[in-house]
Amino acid sequence: MSQKIRVTVWGENVHEKKIPLVGEIYPQGMHGQIAAGLKESGNFDVRTATLDQPEHGLTEEVLAQTDVLTWWGHCAHGAVEDKIVDRVQARVLQGMGLIVLHSGHYSKIFRRLLGTTCSLTWREAGEKERLWVCQPGHPIAQGLGTYFEIPNEEMYGEPFAIPTPDETIFISWFEGGEVFRSGCTWKRGNGKIFYFRPGHETYPTYQQKEVQLVIRNAVNWARPEGSPWIDTCPNVPIDQAPEKITQQGGSLHKAGEAGYR
Repeated sequence: MSQKIRVTVWGENVHEKKIPLVGEIYPQGMHGQIAAGLKESGNFDVRTATLDQPEHGLTEEVLAQTDVLTWWGHCAHGAVEDKIVDRVQARVLQGMGLIVLHSGHYSKIFRRLLGTTCSLTWREAGEKERLWVCQPGHPIAQGLGTYFEIPNEEMYGEPFAIPTPDETIFISWFEGGEVFRSGCTWKRGNGKIFYFRPGHETYPTYQQKEVQLVIRNAVNWARPEGSPWIDTCPNVPIDQAPEKITQQGGSLHKAGEAGYR
């Protein structure tokens, strides 16, 4: 039996406490609903973490035991400590998968990894969203038809200030006429990143089966593969070179001494 993928579901857990409607839709928190959707498959070892926990629930130990991290944030992006962002970024470069959901597009970690503002246009009108599948053969789109619809959602519209995605899996059309690149992938270091647009807090989006399926598929796709990304600059002694060589000229470092380039 293959080992279960270790998933940490991170959420701000702020709206659920401050807005009664959100608490009614997600009584266990949005992070709790996302985690429940993952647990249904039985293929994942799922834990949750929230902003109000020590170190935002993302200690070095937790991240070391995380294969894929999902991230939902909205009103408290600025409250996320930079040292935690540094820690998550390092793990992504090493190979941990990252799935950024909805308003997490404006999170510190997403903007850090993509290197752009990640800004967009938006409207809250509870309109219909139709997500078209651009790559039906992609692992993230498995089990879906040509498209699926969400009855009520917040609109996100182009232009979306992101680097050109490695892959565009979904494009959304909204009732008001806008379109949006709603499912995009990138690779940073050894880590895979997937941005998935749906998930406004005042609608039961994460209770919808198609949305849950996409997140499960994305976790399977984003799991680490291969050797960890090198994150130090080790000095390779002459006697450990693949081919026999002789020292030529001077060197600031002794054989085997650690150095930085």
